[in-house]
Amino acid sequence: MAESLPWQVAELPADAVEIGHVQEAWGVRGWVRVHGLSQSGDALLHARRWYLQPPLASRSPRARAFDAFQGTVAVAVVEARWHGDAVVAHFDGVDDRGLAERLRGARIHIARADFPPTDDPDEFYWVDLIGLSVVNREGVVLGVVEDLLPTGPHAVLCLRDGTGEQAVERLIPFVSAYVDAVDLAARRITVDWQPDY
Repeated sequence: MAESLPWQVAELPADAVEIGHVQEAWGVRGWVRVHGLSQSGDALLHARRWYLQPPLASRSPRARAFDAFQGTVAVAVVEARWHGDAVVAHFDGVDDRGLAERLRGARIHIARADFPPTDDPDEFYWVDLIGLSVVNREGVVLGVVEDLLPTGPHAVLCLRDGTGEQAVERLIPFVSAYVDAVDLAARRITVDWQPDY
């Protein structure tokens, strides 16, 4: 049966970023509804090739029943668009609800190279900020960005400085009042922040 499926076994690109998962089949013509990991959905709408992997067992009770594929497969995106507050997508060769339902829970990855360019030089994809070193104006290293938290009007940088029991966690609002510069090439963010804040 695997030979008749419209997706191809593929290697996950080295720059792949997990950006969501297939939530459910949508309609009767093979479309799927996607739960994105970011609010914008720009990468989902822009990329024409998605890489799907089975759900992690720890994340989904459906993982044991997931029979669409093993490993990573590539699907060609015919169309992706907003429908209400979610993205819906149609893949080449997936033309009925039954086939789309077999993809439920699949984790979606997109090559970072397939993300659309940002409109503003001061706009960044969160994935590009994770792992950057954060230093203040005096050159004191405050930590490394481990995550970002959406808080409504702005994001918050989640930093870790050190390891083990001696590690210090810091939260710094990602706004111009505190962030002086982001240098992706140097992998550094400069902030107006003190270690004892």
